[in-house]
Amino acid sequence: MKVKYDEEADALYIKLREGKYFESDEIKEGFILDYDDSGNIVAIEILNASNYIDPADLSTVNFEISHQLTEAKG
Repeated sequence: MKVKYDEEADALYIKLREGKYFESDEIKEGFILDYDDSGNIVAIEILNASNYIDPADLSTVNFEISHQLTEAKG
């Protein structure tokens, strides 16, 4: 997962998984889901992010896991 904030555009981009972008859907004004060609969500974009998130919080991202993750089998 990757999180990127573009201060100039005031857009927060959360890439959930690797995959090529195929199409997007604006589910609510300024909230966009990006899908791959199989219909899986690959990213979330929030436009005008500072309207929803305190700008001071955009400089730091905390990530919590409520349980221990198991290693992916490959």
